Amino acid sequence: MRSTFIQLTVLSVLTVRALAQTAYANDFVDPDYILAKNFGAHTYRAQQEIISWAQRLARPTVVNGPWSVMDKSVNPPSGDKHDYLSWAPYWWPDCSGVGNTTALTPEQVWTTCPYRNRDGQFNPDGRLVNDVGNFQDMSEAVFYNAIAWTFGTNEASKFENDAVRFIRAWFLDTETRMNPHLNFGQMKRGPDGQVGSHTGLLDLKGMAKITSAILLLRKGGSTVWTSELDSQMIAWAREYIQWMETAEISIEEREAENNHGTFFYNQLAALKILVDDLPGAKEVTTAYFNTQYLYQIEASGEQPLEAARTRPYHYRAYNLAATITNARLDQFASKNTDAFHKRTNAGSTIQTALDFAMTISATDSSETRYAAELYPNIAAVASVYGDPEGKYLAFLKKSYPSFMSEPFILWNQPWAEGESSGLAPASRVASSPTSTSRSKATKSAAADDAASGALAVRSAIGIWYASALACIPVAALFFNSL
Repeated sequence: MRSTFIQLTVLSVLTVRALAQTAYANDFVDPDYILAKNFGAHTYRAQQEIISWAQRLARPTVVNGPWSVMDKSVNPPSGDKHDYLSWAPYWWPDCSGVGNTTALTPEQVWTTCPYRNRDGQFNPDGRLVNDVGNFQDMSEAVFYNAIAWTFGTNEASKFENDAVRFIRAWFLDTETRMNPHLNFGQMKRGPDGQVGSHTGLLDLKGMAKITSAILLLRKGGSTVWTSELDSQMIAWAREYIQWMETAEISIEEREAENNHGTFFYNQLAALKILVDDLPGAKEVTTAYFNTQYLYQIEASGEQPLEAARTRPYHYRAYNLAATITNARLDQFASKNTDAFHKRTNAGSTIQTALDFAMTISATDSSETRYAAELYPNIAAVASVYGDPEGKYLAFLKKSYPSFMSEPFILWNQPWAEGESSGLAPASRVASSPTSTSRSKATKSAAADDAASGALAVRSAIGIWYASALACIPVAALFFNSL
């Protein structure tokens, strides 16, 4: 009775919202490649989609940006709202031994009932504190608005201003900035809780995307991203780096053998690049490829630590995305591609892991909702290793016929599909397309998506809330822990 009352109380305050784009698990985009604008004609629809995503993500009526840690209604234990706060997603209250005779308020539950772990089962009341969701939305908005700005369309100024506005609100503005630590990330509640856990560092994995955006603004000569703002951001990042390198819970996350450790290195390496410490970033990525990576992929390509989880299809793709990002960060920091060809102790590479993951059917594993998580990894691997047999192209064509309209095609270009598909030249984007031409391209892509059923796949962010309400653990896009 008490548990039902609590859940009904929580669910009554959650609302459903829908966005029309996917949150890729993680990525780092080389700013020099984007700024060179040497895009093939086959990337036209990907560029149009990036513009469309940037527009939607920055629309206040849709996502309520700019985002800030001050938006939450619950104070962290410190009493300072500027401290980031999230609740451990797979932990549930057990009030059976508390001895109360009346229904407990949510606040009473959070502090008096012991919490038990249910791996992979997302507790929907976690969204009552939405710093994690707000950071996710912010990182996506900054990432796509910064990329869209580089195209030089007639909306470039808006994209530039929105990207900077979102960065300032989260990190820099005195009234709204986040304090540079995660002492209350994925906090475990209950009488013996109220402290953050090492898994909370995963919440800010989007730092790799934010770093990509800031490098684009910095190297692209943004007049809105001033040298003063850049210096302030570097100062914030340095404080956060110091916390990451010294805090006990952060060190615990660094030592995690599964995807948590992989994403830790993503975040720290990206931050080192942000503060222009390329040797430091290289040290970070080298540490990963000489430690956790060596044991994460078996000779067959299986990732045993991810396969042991309750949603193995998802976690294989998830850790693989983080590994690819580490390789890209390593490549940027040292200008080589050695990490992509680094072999594990079993003799496997990133490509081996992808090839194995492609043999697992999402349908057979009852994880159809996660099938799309593998697609960016396929494109990334093909762009590095090539696709001489055409197996990666064939897989995507069969599984997701409209994949050429996905943004990840812009920075993963192994296939020149544009001319044969009748797509317009990429120069039409770079030369300030009219709203009419953008509308036509968007409608064309939407028609393809509808035909292939891909619209359902590409609304993964919006599905989160509906999934939480149905108690389905689709929130892996935001909450992946342990």
